[in-house]
Amino acid sequence: MELDGRVAVVTGGTRGVGAGIARAFLAAGAEVVVCARRPPDPPVVSDGRAARYMPVDLRDPAAVEDFFAGVARRHGRLDVLVNNAGGAPYRLLRDGGPARHARVLELNLVAPLTASLAAHGLLRAARGCVVMVGSVSASRPSPGTAAYGAAKAGLESLARSMAVEWAPEVRVNTIVPGMVRTELSHLHYGDEAGIAAVGRTVPLGRLAEPDEIGDAAVFLASGRAAYVSGASLLVHGGGERPAFLGAATVNGGAASGSAGAPAGAPTSTTDGKEG
Repeated sequence: MELDGRVAVVTGGTRGVGAGIARAFLAAGAEVVVCARRPPDPPVVSDGRAARYMPVDLRDPAAVEDFFAGVARRHGRLDVLVNNAGGAPYRLLRDGGPARHARVLELNLVAPLTASLAAHGLLRAARGCVVMVGSVSASRPSPGTAAYGAAKAGLESLARSMAVEWAPEVRVNTIVPGMVRTELSHLHYGDEAGIAAVGRTVPLGRLAEPDEIGDAAVFLASGRAAYVSGASLLVHGGGERPAFLGAATVNGGAASGSAGAPAGAPTSTTDGKEG
């Protein structure tokens, strides 16, 4: 298969989008290590193969160094690092103090930098790659998740700079998902009717599935993307229909569909980014 013999680490790979990415790498033939503070329940499996779970707190630089040393001991190499772990609760800026917002920045921006630095030697030896998991929140207002959006904007900038500094040995790219249907979607979009209504605001008419984000990550990690570095790949179903079109009274604007809800809001408050 496409990634036979490769070793991939997926941070926050125990559920949600991270588990979808891990399954896609397993299906492509890679050996997969998922890390988070808590083990997956159920285990992450695909085609009869399971991802190996190794615990780590990505906000602890010493623990991250030890984690990648453990990957090297067990697998002998590292070809792909997917920095997926992240997320944030909904919290207006005025409702959270600086320390709470700083923790969001730490998990969504500083932790991927910490992991990438710790993995760099292994990735360089394998001429591997880093895949950042960003968000459409990086490029549009994110009320209620402002620190998260700022962190994801920084993550894209970080990836572009890393792609230049670490070339040609290590490629670095970013996946930019929109809304993704996960086991926590009901907490953010409501019941099935609410999830369906939110999906109708997306041009393709639905939320993404975690494994579809995984397929994009596999592409960026594969030989088919050998000349792709410093890029941001939008996986958002067409994005958002501009709100002004829904309010317009000409060209059938008001009748042609809802302006919709914001896309790409984070749906996790723990290790695994859900969307």
